Amino acid sequence: MAELAMSRSIRIKGPASVSGIADVPGDKSISHRVAILASLANGPSQIRGFSSSVDCGTTLSCIENLGVRITRHPQELIIHGVGLRRYRPAREPVKLDAGNSGTTIRILSGVLAAQAFTSELDGDASLRRRPMGRIIEPLGLMGARIETREGKRAPLNISGGPLHAISYSSPVASAQVKSCVLFAGLHADGTTTVSEPAQSRNHSELMLREFGARIEFGEGGLVSRIAGGVEFLPLEYHVPGDLSSAAFLIAAVLITSGSHVLIRGVNLNPTRAAFLDVLNSIGAGIVRQNERIHHGELVGDLEVSSGRLQHVGRPTPVAGDIIPNLIDEIPILAVIGAHVEGGLEVRGAKELRIKESDRIRTIVDGMRALGADIEEFDDGFAVPGPQVLSGGNVDSAGDHRIAMAFTVAGLAASGATAISGAECAEVSFPEFYTMINTLTGGKAIS
Repeated sequence: MAELAMSRSIRIKGPASVSGIADVPGDKSISHRVAILASLANGPSQIRGFSSSVDCGTTLSCIENLGVRITRHPQELIIHGVGLRRYRPAREPVKLDAGNSGTTIRILSGVLAAQAFTSELDGDASLRRRPMGRIIEPLGLMGARIETREGKRAPLNISGGPLHAISYSSPVASAQVKSCVLFAGLHADGTTTVSEPAQSRNHSELMLREFGARIEFGEGGLVSRIAGGVEFLPLEYHVPGDLSSAAFLIAAVLITSGSHVLIRGVNLNPTRAAFLDVLNSIGAGIVRQNERIHHGELVGDLEVSSGRLQHVGRPTPVAGDIIPNLIDEIPILAVIGAHVEGGLEVRGAKELRIKESDRIRTIVDGMRALGADIEEFDDGFAVPGPQVLSGGNVDSAGDHRIAMAFTVAGLAASGATAISGAECAEVSFPEFYTMINTLTGGKAIS
């Protein structure tokens, strides 16, 4: 399987300030889902603002290998949907490369489990380390036949066939698990129900409703029900900006002096905005503007200004039900925490151990490399604050969010910071370094 090249290093000269107007790439989570659902609709869907990330490009490639035609234009994609259970790969068994994308392999498995052919889903070395038992269990209950290597990890060999509806209580709050079961439920006989211990992102539910699937969700966002066998129509869809990408720009403003940035057209879905809630609790200068509902998603502009970050008395706690809805933002929260009066403590985030890297370990290593004090726990960490970072050498460990988080940390450090394996940022935010360079006036990155 293809691996990202890990040879490039970048150097950040701090301290620096950032200012300007930014348009972040399309929401990564939404882009994966709209591509898959458009491929299952009856006819062509027009999609604008699709994510430029390598991960989402991987999803498009997998869909094309399943016999779905995609027309690419500079400003839009046209995905020529084939309908439910009608993928037609050129050869069988079909081998699909999910690259580094956990979303691709987990959600697409739910669709492939219902197809009338055998498929193999694999990925890079990082993806092969990530657990797949959490989707294999519910899909097996629906009648799917999936073989894996030891430890229920990729590659997944899926022998597709008829599925039946189930009522599944997920032991983890995971939008990927929930979406996998709902997408499988689209093809099942009967109504499939998924419940979670805490609410995860609800992009799949909102989008399924937009496409015309028969879906109900409620009970505090903890339960979703979908009727199987309902064909749906294509649509025109504009993907909003990615809040997880915007998080790095927001952090760059908050921890550097004299900074101000307007970020336009960002997805502000409440199940994604926990990051902003944490920042508000520490006095971050973020103003929401031009809010509107588009395709069921809340979208708006964010005006961010630098200022003093504070929390009275003790470290700002980040724990409990909020964790599933900011799990991707925790690396950059660690960097912000070092600049908060009282610091920040993350608990209940053991899921970070099985991301693209062991993110708890790589966060701790990166912070210490920049001279920061940080305490590691099995399920999180504690960062005292405020601290002055000194700069240093950080290994990205091939993890895009680690590379970008410590690039931002370098902007506020008192000396130079080097990030090895920096090009892994392309997994989610290919424009990141160019955008940071522009916002710093070309003075910070080399």
